[in-house]
Amino acid sequence: MTDKREFEIVVDTELPGTPERVWEAVTEGTPAWMFPTDQWPDVKTVQEYPGHLVSRMDGPDGWFNQLEHVLEPLDGGRARLHYVHSGIFADNWDQQYDGASKHTEFYLHTLGQYLQHFDGKSVVFTDIQSPAASQTPDGFERLKKALGVDAAGQGAAVELELDGVGRLSGEVDFANENFLGLRTADAMYRFFGRNAFGAPVGMTVHDFSGNGDSAATAKAWGGFLDTVYA
Repeated sequence: MTDKREFEIVVDTELPGTPERVWEAVTEGTPAWMFPTDQWPDVKTVQEYPGHLVSRMDGPDGWFNQLEHVLEPLDGGRARLHYVHSGIFADNWDQQYDGASKHTEFYLHTLGQYLQHFDGKSVVFTDIQSPAASQTPDGFERLKKALGVDAAGQGAAVELELDGVGRLSGEVDFANENFLGLRTADAMYRFFGRNAFGAPVGMTVHDFSGNGDSAATAKAWGGFLDTVYA
């Protein structure tokens, strides 16, 4: 039985960047903080630079997915963002809504980290998925223990030496039961406990060093994840 219902996720937050910089980040700059969206077949139904953007995808039988960004300038080069993600989930509505809501919090936090620490820098984006064995209830905890950050809270300094990956020196910029963010001087590492939402644990690397190699990054981290879930 299909559970087809509309949903709406609304977030109001402040970001450390002007509306113009936020607009750039959510249009052309998504690989720097989320993932590439340049291949999305969306239509800009509202495009009032730099204050109001609505991007929408429509499909059969009334399906749609829509993102709205309303931006207002604040003092100090900051912006207020009113964000609305709406659309239709066709199956597993509760699980999809829970996952989308929690991902939204993490992505918008990462957007703020990008604007504060790396705005305007070129990025090399890499997406790496863990093996299917990561889908167990303790899958994300296993990864955090392997990283050595299972007891680290947001703001904690980290010095990691990971087999096949090398040394990471930075801080935990986000930590909860489903997501983990590590930020170094030249990269952001995002870890997604999607085992809670019926999928493998995943991660992304946003490399701002200027000499990033996506294939090498995927090989190194993929090998590490294979070892974690062997």
